Amino acid sequence: MRRRARAVLVAILVLAMMAVASTGCGSSSAGSGGGAGSGASSGSTTGGGSSSGSGSGGGAGSGASSGSGDDLGTSEIPGDAGQADTSIGGDGGAIKTGDGGTSAPSIICPATALQPGDTTASVQVGGVMRSYILHVPTGYTGKTAVPLVLDFHPILADDTYERNNSGYAALADQEGFVVAFPNGIDNAWNIGPCCTQSRTVDDLGFAKTLVTTLEGQACVDAKRVYAVGYSMGGGMSHYLACNAADVFASVAPAAFDLLEDSEEPCHPSRPITEISFRGTADPIVPYGGGASNPPNGLNVTIHFLGAVGTFQKWAQLDGCTGSPSAADSHGCSTYSQCQVGVEVTLCTTQGGGHVTGDPQIGWAMLKAHPMP
Repeated sequence: MRRRARAVLVAILVLAMMAVASTGCGSSSAGSGGGAGSGASSGSTTGGGSSSGSGSGGGAGSGASSGSGDDLGTSEIPGDAGQADTSIGGDGGAIKTGDGGTSAPSIICPATALQPGDTTASVQVGGVMRSYILHVPTGYTGKTAVPLVLDFHPILADDTYERNNSGYAALADQEGFVVAFPNGIDNAWNIGPCCTQSRTVDDLGFAKTLVTTLEGQACVDAKRVYAVGYSMGGGMSHYLACNAADVFASVAPAAFDLLEDSEEPCHPSRPITEISFRGTADPIVPYGGGASNPPNGLNVTIHFLGAVGTFQKWAQLDGCTGSPSAADSHGCSTYSQCQVGVEVTLCTTQGGGHVTGDPQIGWAMLKAHPMP
């Protein structure tokens, strides 16, 4: 009888300990089924309880429900299986978002969300202050990682012109991405032999610094950073694809082509998706390629590969095989059998001049090709 009573007492004590472990002080259990999510990283609870275990290096929290601490508050937001998981972290209220189902590290969102609308700001690059317009989309909350687009203006124009005419500000409100409109020195960009007055202008550094700065201010998904632009702004987009493919996932230039290798070689660090918009009657950047002089009077002659030449060059750089598709109703032809799933597209407007391109078509291609 004593042995039986002792066994009963032990069983009662074990059950009591299990109850304390499961309900005490607001601790949360890491999500199971595919590994604890990075979104379940430690963070303080609302009532003094602490999170009971940060997610390990696996993917975002799966379908397991988040643990709660009875009346002392919950320490994480539950994540659905295979979906992005968010949690309130302990870094001053910063929000961590995990990319569900992948091993990518969590994205730490700033504690204070940017307000929707336009602001003018500046960053310092090599001792020079560089300005830009930032457009935060309607409905932005700062709790979910969003794409970032850098939209570059044409020569003889500025960031205000591009913001008001490219269509990407309105598209950002529809699609929920942040867009920045950088401002070039001398109303131009420095790419190879053209087109700022000084060859020392560091526009590559400007673009990279701007991305880093905005990633610290907004909740930006670093795998979905894109570059677009019109005219010489399109040239800047090409330039970034050639020289900063580690930062920009895909690019969509309009009314500009690659230059000959002897003037500006292109050696991207990885295959990268590119979609160009061109007009066959372009009077500034000849569709067929060849020599051209910048309209700002800079004493230099540059040589374009032409629209088709640029199309073929990007296909070569991206290791594309086979033939491009026949042009669709928008005049777009695509190499789709390229390395690591990237694509190269040329959209031609027959009889078109210095065309701006279609932001809807461009964005559809960009968002389909994040950083691998």
